[in-house]
Amino acid sequence: MLVLKRLFAFLVTASVTVLTGGTAALAATGQPEPWQIGLQRAATPVMDDIVWFHSFLLWVIGIIALFVLGLLIIVMVRFNARANPVPSRTTHNTLIEVAWTVVPVLILVTIAVPSFRLLFLELNIPKADVLVTATGKQWFWSYSYPRQKIEFDSLVVAEKDLKPGQPRLLTVDNELVVPVNKVVEVDTTGADVIHSFAVPSFGVKIDAIPGRLNKTWFKAERVGTYYGQCSELCGREHDQMPIAVRVVSEKDYQAWLTMAKKKFAADDGAARPAQAAAEPAAGDAVKVAKAGAVE
Repeated sequence: MLVLKRLFAFLVTASVTVLTGGTAALAATGQPEPWQIGLQRAATPVMDDIVWFHSFLLWVIGIIALFVLGLLIIVMVRFNARANPVPSRTTHNTLIEVAWTVVPVLILVTIAVPSFRLLFLELNIPKADVLVTATGKQWFWSYSYPRQKIEFDSLVVAEKDLKPGQPRLLTVDNELVVPVNKVVEVDTTGADVIHSFAVPSFGVKIDAIPGRLNKTWFKAERVGTYYGQCSELCGREHDQMPIAVRVVSEKDYQAWLTMAKKKFAADDGAARPAQAAAEPAAGDAVKVAKAGAVE
């Protein structure tokens, strides 16, 4: 009996959460929670619109499903062989045919208008206060702040090294730090294979493709730490590519920049010797291959 009561309570909670579009989700800020239902709590204007659109679609789908269910029940009750032994021979009904053509079109237009508005909001990047480049690598993220000449790698913290309160498979050694209420542009690319930069609370999800620069943005409205992960199957340790974004006040951000410029100062010339050393090796490999082909 206790199990049935708990199951009933869970179903009631789930129904209320789903019908409200996940606004009553059991998720804490910036990370998933056990038994979570619905979307994570929004932390940006874009995610606010995504949650609203999700709720709007849920009501539209629910109403359509109930309408179709009602029609099925009417057909089963009124037009079964026992209740209606002599079936109608009607083949056309102009009003019904016009209705089932016009009504779906109106529903699709009603969905399309806010959908296009949301896409425009996501893709139209405003003037950025902070510019960050996120490079997906097998298997970690590298971040750079081109304007401040800061660059560092962000690797997952092993479970044995986690401190109390740090989430497993989401905590990293070097977090991406950004100021609150500022527009942050994120330019993504891949160093080897296709990765995907995704932070659910920000409404951000964009592929990081080798040889291509994809852009997205967010404006975090609350201080806190927000987590995401690589959302593209990128190889053996795909689950070891978390994303941790720490949103801080402007004062704390400036203090972090001062520290980061000393600790993570980017050396533009560091990669050139390595690249120069690699080129002769590549040339030698080509020569050996050609020699083998001649033989």
